[in-house]
Amino acid sequence: MKEVNKDILKDAASRLLFDMKDEEYDTLLNEFGIITKQLKLMDEIKGLNDVEPMSFPYVDESFSLLREDEPVKEDEVDKEEMLQNAKVYRDGQVKLPKVVN
Repeated sequence: MKEVNKDILKDAASRLLFDMKDEEYDTLLNEFGIITKQLKLMDEIKGLNDVEPMSFPYVDESFSLLREDEPVKEDEVDKEEMLQNAKVYRDGQVKLPKVVN
């Protein structure tokens, strides 16, 4: 595992477009140390590598909180009516705010 230091935290904060005080970086670095110790404890669990990872918490395949996808035919949907659900739309498309500088 790559060691986390203050420079890595500052770089990550810069990429996420925010900054913190030095004391806050120290606190975050201390918390990463605690998390790293806890993860190392998990390495000591015998047989952990033999367990198959779960992708869904329910073993019973008949029970699912996910709905079935049902395709909608294009002629069943009124595009103009759907666009009225958007705050801003133009030329038949939903206009979204810019998210990248």
